[in-house]
Amino acid sequence: MTKKTHMRHEIGEIPAAVTRLLHRPELKALAESLRSQPPHYLCTIARGSSDHAATYLKYASELVLGLPVASLGPSVASIYRAKLHLDGAGCIAISQSGQSPDICAMAKTARAGGALTMAITNNPRSPLAQQSNHVIDICAGLEKSVAATKTFVTSAVAGLALIALWRRDSTLIKALNTLPEKLEAASRHTWPNLRKALYGQKSLLVLGRGPSLAMASEAALKFKETCQIHAEAYSSAEVLHGPVSIVEPGFPVLLFAARDAAETTSLHVAETMAKQGANVFITSDKATTGTRLGFTPTDHPLTDPLAVIVSFYAFIERLALDLGINPDRPRNLEKITETV
Repeated sequence: MTKKTHMRHEIGEIPAAVTRLLHRPELKALAESLRSQPPHYLCTIARGSSDHAATYLKYASELVLGLPVASLGPSVASIYRAKLHLDGAGCIAISQSGQSPDICAMAKTARAGGALTMAITNNPRSPLAQQSNHVIDICAGLEKSVAATKTFVTSAVAGLALIALWRRDSTLIKALNTLPEKLEAASRHTWPNLRKALYGQKSLLVLGRGPSLAMASEAALKFKETCQIHAEAYSSAEVLHGPVSIVEPGFPVLLFAARDAAETTSLHVAETMAKQGANVFITSDKATTGTRLGFTPTDHPLTDPLAVIVSFYAFIERLALDLGINPDRPRNLEKITETV
């Protein structure tokens, strides 16, 4: 029997980690503070998987709070030494380690520029946490695999829970409370048809729209990290404006569809690409073309993408093993990348 990888073990820990996180008292306290003195807008600081979580939170904020979100480039502070005028802004820095010098530098600059700074991190004693006004501990526990899984999901859930409590959105709060059991079910989907279709493939497109675009970006990164397969993420609203030109008969396309307002238009794009010869795989039971992938529906359109990415993690770990690659130790990578 094949020994369980750290990655597979950590995927299995996601539901319990989310449960711990949702009981953190600082979430409610910070939400109450933001409600009493709301920022005019939000900005985010992150890299890699954390930046994909930030993209997800951008959509969540704009859809639930009506509050626009901008992404700040860490090098603006760490390399270019520029100052920013951020009076009235709320700034969310996301880093599982809280140690990367450029993330810390940008957070420090944001605070000096007048922003209320909030750190979402797995290390509440990290340099990032120490220089932030507020800290949310994502409670993920030790993550040994280089490829982030449970820290990505808990980072995204931390931000979403903060938004739900801030807005006092009872429907979203209820969906978050039932999310751990949904994620447990989602982790049992391993998409064998897609694994088989990708044997021998060197490239694919991963599509999403709205909050699901963040998951597409995360998936594209994991294809590169764990399986050495080149994957690019695009919005389903953008892919027909140029990237579709690389599609030829049999070219694989993975579409992340959630049960939200973008599902119908995304499925239309999938149908168009299938007619152009693409081998399309879709997380929707409404698809009329391509191959439907198993998914676990949740109790809210914003939590659906979180369940889909957990299924993807279960799939990509199995695909890496099928290809003879250790997903815990991607070549040329380390767990913590400290970018200046």
